[in-house]
Amino acid sequence: MSQDPNLSTSPTFDKSPYAPTMSLAMARQRAQMLASIRQFFAQREVLEVQTPLLSQAGNTDTFLQSVSANVTYQDKPCRYYLHTSPEFAMKRLLASWQVAMYQICPVFRDNEIGSRHNIEFTMLEWYQPHYELSDIADELAQLLEALYGYPVIMNHYRYVDAFMDFVGIHPLTASIDALQAVAEDKGLPVFNTSGRLDEQPSNEKIDSENSRQDWLDLLFSHSVEPNLGFDLPTLITEYPPATAALAKTAIDKDGNLVAKRFELYIDGIEIANAYDELADGSALRERFEQDNALRQQHDLPVMPIDEHLLAACDDLPPCSGIAVGIDRLLMVITGTKSLQEVIAFSSGRA
Repeated sequence: MSQDPNLSTSPTFDKSPYAPTMSLAMARQRAQMLASIRQFFAQREVLEVQTPLLSQAGNTDTFLQSVSANVTYQDKPCRYYLHTSPEFAMKRLLASWQVAMYQICPVFRDNEIGSRHNIEFTMLEWYQPHYELSDIADELAQLLEALYGYPVIMNHYRYVDAFMDFVGIHPLTASIDALQAVAEDKGLPVFNTSGRLDEQPSNEKIDSENSRQDWLDLLFSHSVEPNLGFDLPTLITEYPPATAALAKTAIDKDGNLVAKRFELYIDGIEIANAYDELADGSALRERFEQDNALRQQHDLPVMPIDEHLLAACDDLPPCSGIAVGIDRLLMVITGTKSLQEVIAFSSGRA
Protein backbone atom coordinates (compact mmCIF):
# COMPACT_ATOMS: atom_id res chain seq x y z
CA MET A 1 0.00 0.00 0.00
CA SER A 2 1.36 3.41 -0.88
CA GLN A 3 1.13 5.99 1.85
CA ASP A 4 -0.32 9.48 1.82
CA PRO A 5 2.58 11.82 0.90
CA ASN A 6 1.13 14.46 3.20
CA LEU A 7 1.66 12.27 6.28
CA SER A 8 4.87 12.75 8.23
CA THR A 9 6.92 9.56 8.63
CA SER A 10 10.00 10.99 10.33
CA PRO A 11 8.96 12.24 13.78
CA THR A 12 11.51 13.93 16.00
CA PHE A 13 11.55 12.47 19.50
CA ASP A 14 12.10 14.52 22.64
CA LYS A 15 15.14 12.99 24.38
CA SER A 16 14.08 13.97 27.91
CA PRO A 17 13.42 10.96 30.18
CA TYR A 18 9.71 11.71 30.69
CA ALA A 19 8.89 12.41 27.04
CA PRO A 20 6.62 10.30 24.81
CA THR A 21 7.97 8.33 21.87
CA MET A 22 5.10 9.61 19.69
CA SER A 23 5.37 13.06 18.14
CA LEU A 24 2.64 15.67 18.51
CA ALA A 25 1.99 15.46 14.76
CA MET A 26 1.43 11.72 15.04
CA ALA A 27 -0.83 12.20 18.07
CA ARG A 28 -3.02 14.47 15.96
CA GLN A 29 -3.14 11.90 13.16
CA ARG A 30 -4.09 9.23 15.69
CA ALA A 31 -6.86 11.39 17.12
CA GLN A 32 -8.19 12.07 13.62
CA MET A 33 -8.17 8.36 12.78
CA LEU A 34 -10.15 7.52 15.93
CA ALA A 35 -12.64 10.28 15.13
CA SER A 36 -13.02 8.94 11.59
CA ILE A 37 -13.66 5.41 12.88
CA ARG A 38 -16.36 6.67 15.26
CA GLN A 39 -17.95 8.69 12.45
CA PHE A 40 -17.89 5.61 10.19
CA PHE A 41 -19.84 3.52 12.70
CA ALA A 42 -22.19 6.37 13.70
CA GLN A 43 -23.25 6.71 10.07
CA ARG A 44 -24.10 2.99 10.06
CA GLU A 45 -25.91 3.17 13.42
CA VAL A 46 -23.49 0.74 15.04
CA LEU A 47 -23.62 1.23 18.80
CA GLU A 48 -20.42 2.15 20.65
CA VAL A 49 -20.13 0.17 23.90
CA GLN A 50 -17.75 -0.06 26.82
CA THR A 51 -17.07 -3.25 28.78
CA PRO A 52 -14.81 -3.94 31.80
CA LEU A 53 -11.07 -4.25 31.34
CA LEU A 54 -10.92 -6.60 34.34
CA SER A 55 -12.61 -9.98 34.35
CA GLN A 56 -12.79 -12.95 36.68
CA ALA A 57 -12.21 -15.19 33.64
CA GLY A 58 -9.17 -15.29 31.40
CA ASN A 59 -8.34 -16.20 27.83
CA THR A 60 -7.51 -19.91 27.57
CA ASP A 61 -5.68 -19.58 24.24
CA THR A 62 -2.23 -21.13 24.64
CA PHE A 63 -0.54 -18.35 22.70
CA LEU A 64 -2.25 -15.40 24.44
CA GLN A 65 -0.98 -14.78 27.95
CA SER A 66 -3.27 -12.72 30.16
CA VAL A 67 -2.01 -10.06 32.55
CA SER A 68 -3.32 -10.87 36.05
CA ALA A 69 -4.24 -8.35 38.70
CA ASN A 70 -4.64 -8.94 42.43
CA VAL A 71 -7.70 -7.08 43.70
CA THR A 72 -9.84 -7.01 46.82
CA TYR A 73 -13.53 -7.70 46.25
CA GLN A 74 -15.97 -7.72 49.19
CA ASP A 75 -12.96 -7.63 51.51
CA LYS A 76 -11.52 -10.81 50.00
CA PRO A 77 -8.36 -11.07 47.89
CA CYS A 78 -9.17 -12.13 44.31
CA ARG A 79 -7.30 -12.62 41.09
CA TYR A 80 -8.74 -10.88 38.06
CA TYR A 81 -7.41 -10.66 34.50
CA LEU A 82 -7.02 -7.72 32.15
CA HIS A 83 -8.79 -8.71 28.96
CA THR A 84 -6.83 -9.76 25.88
CA SER A 85 -9.77 -8.49 23.83
CA PRO A 86 -13.31 -7.29 24.66
CA GLU A 87 -14.79 -10.28 22.81
CA PHE A 88 -16.30 -12.24 25.71
CA ALA A 89 -18.05 -9.27 27.30
CA MET A 90 -19.26 -7.88 23.98
CA LYS A 91 -20.85 -11.20 23.10
CA ARG A 92 -22.76 -11.08 26.38
CA LEU A 93 -24.09 -7.66 25.34
CA LEU A 94 -24.87 -8.95 21.87
CA ALA A 95 -26.84 -11.88 23.29
CA SER A 96 -28.94 -9.45 25.37
CA TRP A 97 -29.37 -6.51 22.98
CA GLN A 98 -29.18 -8.20 19.54
CA VAL A 99 -27.78 -5.07 17.84
CA ALA A 100 -24.60 -4.23 15.93
CA MET A 101 -21.92 -2.81 18.21
CA TYR A 102 -18.29 -1.75 18.34
CA GLN A 103 -15.70 -0.85 20.95
CA ILE A 104 -12.32 0.91 20.93
CA CYS A 105 -10.36 0.03 24.05
CA PRO A 106 -6.97 -0.87 25.51
CA VAL A 107 -6.22 -4.60 25.66
CA PHE A 108 -3.37 -6.44 27.36
CA ARG A 109 -1.17 -9.41 26.45
CA ASP A 110 1.71 -10.40 28.66
CA ASN A 111 5.30 -10.64 27.43
CA GLU A 112 4.61 -8.92 24.10
CA ILE A 113 7.45 -6.51 23.34
CA GLY A 114 8.93 -5.49 19.99
CA SER A 115 8.65 -3.16 17.02
CA ARG A 116 5.10 -4.44 16.39
CA HIS A 117 4.14 -5.53 19.92
CA ASN A 118 3.45 -3.95 23.29
CA ILE A 119 1.91 -5.37 26.48
CA GLU A 120 -0.86 -2.76 26.25
CA PHE A 121 -2.28 -1.80 22.88
CA THR A 122 -5.51 -0.45 21.38
CA MET A 123 -8.10 -2.62 19.68
CA LEU A 124 -11.17 -1.88 17.60
CA GLU A 125 -13.66 -4.74 17.74
CA TRP A 126 -17.12 -4.90 16.20
CA TYR A 127 -19.93 -7.40 15.71
CA GLN A 128 -22.66 -7.49 13.10
CA PRO A 129 -25.68 -9.77 13.67
CA HIS A 130 -26.66 -11.88 10.66
CA TYR A 131 -23.45 -11.02 8.78
CA GLU A 132 -21.46 -13.64 6.90
CA LEU A 133 -17.67 -13.38 6.76
CA SER A 134 -17.96 -11.88 3.28
CA ASP A 135 -20.18 -9.12 4.68
CA ILE A 136 -17.72 -8.22 7.43
CA ALA A 137 -14.90 -8.26 4.85
CA ASP A 138 -16.85 -5.77 2.71
CA GLU A 139 -17.41 -3.53 5.73
CA LEU A 140 -13.71 -3.72 6.59
CA ALA A 141 -12.87 -2.58 3.05
CA GLN A 142 -15.28 0.34 3.46
CA LEU A 143 -13.62 1.32 6.74
CA LEU A 144 -10.17 1.22 5.12
CA GLU A 145 -11.48 3.38 2.29
CA ALA A 146 -12.74 5.93 4.83
CA LEU A 147 -9.35 6.01 6.56
CA TYR A 148 -7.14 5.98 3.46
CA GLY A 149 -9.33 8.42 1.55
CA TYR A 150 -9.56 6.34 -1.61
CA PRO A 151 -11.17 3.02 -2.69
CA VAL A 152 -9.47 -0.09 -1.35
CA ILE A 153 -9.43 -3.42 -3.17
CA MET A 154 -8.48 -6.46 -1.10
CA ASN A 155 -6.80 -9.62 -2.30
CA HIS A 156 -8.40 -12.88 -1.04
CA TYR A 157 -5.85 -15.65 -0.51
CA ARG A 158 -6.60 -19.07 0.97
CA TYR A 159 -4.23 -20.16 3.75
CA VAL A 160 -3.55 -23.39 1.83
CA ASP A 161 -2.62 -21.53 -1.35
CA ALA A 162 -0.40 -19.00 0.43
CA PHE A 163 1.37 -21.79 2.31
CA MET A 164 2.00 -23.82 -0.83
CA ASP A 165 3.20 -20.76 -2.75
CA PHE A 166 5.73 -19.64 -0.14
CA VAL A 167 6.54 -22.84 1.78
CA GLY A 168 6.02 -25.44 -0.93
CA ILE A 169 4.06 -27.99 1.11
CA HIS A 170 0.34 -28.57 1.77
CA PRO A 171 -0.35 -27.43 5.34
CA LEU A 172 -3.46 -29.53 5.95
CA THR A 173 -2.23 -32.86 4.63
CA ALA A 174 1.57 -32.82 5.20
CA SER A 175 2.91 -35.01 8.01
CA ILE A 176 4.49 -33.50 11.11
CA ASP A 177 7.84 -35.00 10.05
CA ALA A 178 7.54 -33.26 6.67
CA LEU A 179 6.73 -29.91 8.29
CA GLN A 180 9.72 -30.26 10.64
CA ALA A 181 11.99 -31.18 7.73
CA VAL A 182 10.95 -28.08 5.78
CA ALA A 183 11.49 -25.86 8.84
CA GLU A 184 14.96 -27.32 9.39
CA ASP A 185 15.77 -26.93 5.70
CA LYS A 186 14.86 -23.25 5.95
CA GLY A 187 17.10 -22.87 9.00
CA LEU A 188 14.23 -22.05 11.35
CA PRO A 189 14.38 -22.77 15.11
CA VAL A 190 12.88 -26.13 16.01
CA PHE A 191 10.74 -27.35 18.89
CA ASN A 192 11.52 -29.69 21.73
CA THR A 193 9.00 -32.30 22.85
CA SER A 194 7.12 -29.80 25.03
CA GLY A 195 6.31 -27.73 21.94
CA ARG A 196 8.72 -24.92 22.86
CA LEU A 197 11.37 -23.45 20.64
CA ASP A 198 14.90 -24.70 21.23
CA GLU A 199 17.82 -22.33 20.92
CA GLN A 200 19.77 -25.05 19.14
CA PRO A 201 18.46 -27.52 16.55
CA SER A 202 17.13 -30.81 17.86
CA ASN A 203 16.24 -34.09 16.20
CA GLU A 204 13.39 -34.78 18.60
CA LYS A 205 10.10 -35.24 16.76
CA ILE A 206 6.73 -33.86 17.75
CA ASP A 207 3.94 -36.41 17.78
CA SER A 208 0.90 -34.41 18.93
CA GLU A 209 -1.61 -32.71 16.66
CA ASN A 210 -1.38 -29.57 18.79
CA SER A 211 2.34 -29.40 18.12
CA ARG A 212 1.61 -29.87 14.44
CA GLN A 213 0.00 -26.44 14.56
CA ASP A 214 3.18 -25.12 16.20
CA TRP A 215 5.10 -26.09 13.06
CA LEU A 216 2.48 -24.51 10.80
CA ASP A 217 2.58 -21.28 12.82
CA LEU A 218 6.38 -21.22 12.72
CA LEU A 219 6.53 -21.72 8.96
CA PHE A 220 3.68 -19.29 8.30
CA SER A 221 5.15 -16.50 10.44
CA HIS A 222 8.65 -16.80 8.96
CA SER A 223 7.97 -17.73 5.33
CA VAL A 224 4.45 -16.51 4.47
CA GLU A 225 3.55 -13.44 6.55
CA PRO A 226 6.52 -11.29 5.43
CA ASN A 227 5.28 -11.54 1.82
CA LEU A 228 1.66 -10.54 2.36
CA GLY A 229 -0.21 -7.34 1.61
CA PHE A 230 2.38 -5.23 -0.21
CA ASP A 231 0.51 -4.77 -3.51
CA LEU A 232 -2.98 -4.95 -2.02
CA PRO A 233 -4.34 -5.48 1.49
CA THR A 234 -4.63 -9.26 1.71
CA LEU A 235 -7.21 -11.40 3.46
CA ILE A 236 -5.91 -14.85 4.38
CA THR A 237 -8.94 -17.17 4.58
CA GLU A 238 -9.80 -20.75 5.56
CA TYR A 239 -7.29 -21.34 8.35
CA PRO A 240 -6.44 -24.79 9.81
CA PRO A 241 -9.16 -26.03 12.19
CA ALA A 242 -6.79 -25.95 15.18
CA THR A 243 -6.83 -22.14 14.90
CA ALA A 244 -10.63 -21.86 14.98
CA ALA A 245 -10.67 -20.48 18.57
CA LEU A 246 -14.23 -19.07 18.75
CA ALA A 247 -14.98 -19.48 15.03
CA LYS A 248 -17.15 -22.01 13.22
CA THR A 249 -15.56 -24.69 11.05
CA ALA A 250 -16.53 -25.88 7.57
CA ILE A 251 -15.39 -28.14 4.74
CA ASP A 252 -13.40 -26.37 2.02
CA LYS A 253 -13.64 -27.05 -1.72
CA ASP A 254 -10.94 -29.73 -1.41
CA GLY A 255 -12.77 -31.61 1.34
CA ASN A 256 -10.58 -30.41 4.23
CA LEU A 257 -11.93 -29.10 7.53
CA VAL A 258 -11.06 -25.40 7.95
CA ALA A 259 -11.84 -22.54 10.31
CA LYS A 260 -14.31 -19.91 9.09
CA ARG A 261 -12.11 -16.90 9.76
CA PHE A 262 -9.81 -14.49 7.99
CA GLU A 263 -6.89 -12.24 8.86
CA LEU A 264 -5.96 -8.98 7.15
CA TYR A 265 -2.32 -8.29 6.24
CA ILE A 266 -0.89 -4.99 5.01
CA ASP A 267 2.83 -4.57 4.29
CA GLY A 268 3.60 -7.93 5.90
CA ILE A 269 1.85 -6.98 9.16
CA GLU A 270 -1.23 -8.66 10.62
CA ILE A 271 -3.85 -5.94 11.11
CA ALA A 272 -7.19 -7.67 11.71
CA ASN A 273 -8.72 -11.01 12.66
CA ALA A 274 -12.34 -11.97 11.89
CA TYR A 275 -14.56 -14.94 12.76
CA ASP A 276 -17.87 -16.38 11.69
CA GLU A 277 -18.75 -16.68 15.37
CA LEU A 278 -19.49 -20.04 16.96
CA ALA A 279 -22.57 -19.79 19.21
CA ASP A 280 -22.49 -23.24 20.78
CA GLY A 281 -21.79 -23.18 24.50
CA SER A 282 -21.00 -26.88 24.83
CA ALA A 283 -18.60 -26.80 21.85
CA LEU A 284 -16.88 -23.71 23.24
CA ARG A 285 -16.53 -25.33 26.66
CA GLU A 286 -14.85 -28.32 25.03
CA ARG A 287 -12.45 -26.01 23.19
CA PHE A 288 -11.63 -24.05 26.36
CA GLU A 289 -10.96 -27.28 28.26
CA GLN A 290 -8.71 -28.51 25.45
CA ASP A 291 -6.87 -25.17 25.57
CA ASN A 292 -6.30 -25.54 29.30
CA ALA A 293 -5.04 -29.10 28.86
CA LEU A 294 -2.55 -27.80 26.30
CA ARG A 295 -1.57 -24.96 28.64
CA GLN A 296 -0.69 -27.55 31.28
CA GLN A 297 1.52 -29.37 28.76
CA HIS A 298 3.33 -26.06 28.13
CA ASP A 299 3.70 -25.33 31.88
CA LEU A 300 1.31 -22.38 31.56
CA PRO A 301 -1.32 -21.50 34.19
CA VAL A 302 -4.80 -22.95 33.72
CA MET A 303 -7.23 -20.10 33.08
CA PRO A 304 -10.72 -19.81 34.62
CA ILE A 305 -13.38 -20.34 31.95
CA ASP A 306 -15.88 -17.56 31.30
CA GLU A 307 -19.15 -19.20 32.37
CA HIS A 308 -21.09 -16.00 31.58
CA LEU A 309 -20.02 -16.26 27.94
CA LEU A 310 -21.01 -19.92 27.72
CA ALA A 311 -24.44 -19.11 29.16
CA ALA A 312 -24.89 -16.25 26.67
CA CYS A 313 -24.25 -18.52 23.69
CA ASP A 314 -27.83 -19.81 23.75
CA ASP A 315 -29.08 -16.31 22.93
CA LEU A 316 -26.26 -15.15 20.66
CA PRO A 317 -27.60 -14.35 17.16
CA PRO A 318 -25.79 -15.62 14.05
CA CYS A 319 -23.04 -13.05 13.56
CA SER A 320 -19.55 -12.24 12.42
CA GLY A 321 -17.03 -10.23 14.42
CA ILE A 322 -13.67 -8.65 13.77
CA ALA A 323 -10.81 -7.22 15.81
CA VAL A 324 -8.47 -4.56 14.35
CA GLY A 325 -5.18 -3.46 15.87
CA ILE A 326 -5.48 0.34 15.92
CA ASP A 327 -1.77 0.96 16.54
CA ARG A 328 -0.65 -1.30 13.70
CA LEU A 329 -3.25 0.16 11.36
CA LEU A 330 -1.92 3.64 12.08
CA MET A 331 1.59 2.32 11.42
CA VAL A 332 0.74 1.12 7.90
CA ILE A 333 -1.36 4.19 7.07
CA THR A 334 1.49 6.55 8.03
CA GLY A 335 4.34 4.32 6.88
CA THR A 336 6.06 4.16 10.27
CA LYS A 337 8.24 1.19 11.19
CA SER A 338 7.79 0.92 14.95
CA LEU A 339 4.81 0.77 17.28
CA GLN A 340 6.62 3.22 19.57
CA GLU A 341 6.06 5.94 16.97
CA VAL A 342 2.27 5.65 17.16
CA ILE A 343 1.72 5.24 20.91
CA ALA A 344 2.53 7.77 23.65
CA PHE A 345 4.50 5.49 25.96
CA SER A 346 5.62 1.93 25.32
CA SER A 347 5.52 -0.62 28.16
CA GLY A 348 9.19 0.01 28.88
CA ARG A 349 8.51 3.71 29.50
CA ALA A 350 5.05 3.45 31.06
